[in-house]
Amino acid sequence: MTTDSLIEQVPIIAVREMDATPSAKPFAPRLQAIDLLRGIVMVLMALDHTRDFFSGLRPPPEAIASTTGPLFFTRFLTHFCAPVFFLLAGTGGYLALARGSSVAQVSKFFWTRGFWLVVLAITVMPYAWTFIFPFWYSDVLWSLGWSMVILGVMVRFLPLRWIAALGSIIILGHNLLDGVQPAAFGRFGGLWVMLHGMGIIWIVPGKSIFFVLFSIFPWAGVMAVGYALGALFVRGEWRKPVFRLGLALTVGFIVLRVFHLYGNGQPYLQTWAPDAAGPWKVQSTLTLTIVSFFDTLKYPGSLQFLLMTLGPALMMLSWLDRVNA
Repeated sequence: MTTDSLIEQVPIIAVREMDATPSAKPFAPRLQAIDLLRGIVMVLMALDHTRDFFSGLRPPPEAIASTTGPLFFTRFLTHFCAPVFFLLAGTGGYLALARGSSVAQVSKFFWTRGFWLVVLAITVMPYAWTFIFPFWYSDVLWSLGWSMVILGVMVRFLPLRWIAALGSIIILGHNLLDGVQPAAFGRFGGLWVMLHGMGIIWIVPGKSIFFVLFSIFPWAGVMAVGYALGALFVRGEWRKPVFRLGLALTVGFIVLRVFHLYGNGQPYLQTWAPDAAGPWKVQSTLTLTIVSFFDTLKYPGSLQFLLMTLGPALMMLSWLDRVNA
């Protein structure tokens, strides 16, 4: 055998040796549709606070009395960012299992990265936003971090069906707790605001505050459901089930919204734009009426807000996989 022919045989020999190795684990390919959707929402995220940095329009786009159609729907497009980030963060964790990671490794990844995000959320990010230090508040990284810590514990100790069930219960049922006031917990009322609320917590009365923007619920539930959803993506043909699930969520939003049913919080939960909570109302113009219909509560994320964003996102995920094939 010549040297050239031996070199040509090396890749074949290597493949045969890998196939014969009992410990070799199959690695699932990346799902490009997930990467594409993540990229799209990252682009949309750049729009999220352009109003704050490049205009003098101080009232929030959710305030019906001062908003316009273009202003509101520019903001509306960015509403898809946070739900997609939380959902696909969980999905990515399950897909890591399909690529050969162990449950212990995935659990450690979630809780270690989660704690790191929490540290960034209470140090770097507040200063980056306000140029004030110290300034304590919970942004999306805070909620992402704690949701990852919670999911890390779930992954380590609970079977997949329990993770799916708990995540679904949090998403569907957290609005049942809207009427519970922080005062009901006495000196621990601040913890309740962190879990399911929005507003100011006094660290040192009259001197130092912690401003809660992103609570932990329902976002921890979204990430847990995303993790369970990962099991669907490793079964082969997932486009139709994911599309149907997204369609069902979207239809559920429309039904709940049209008939003024459950799942959009209470006005006191949204201190700067109370219009975003509660039922929609007929306004003075058709444009503002449409705005009112889609003006759902993000802080804390209501069931209607999550159905409105996650439903179309899942349908788009299925479509992206089809057109990118």
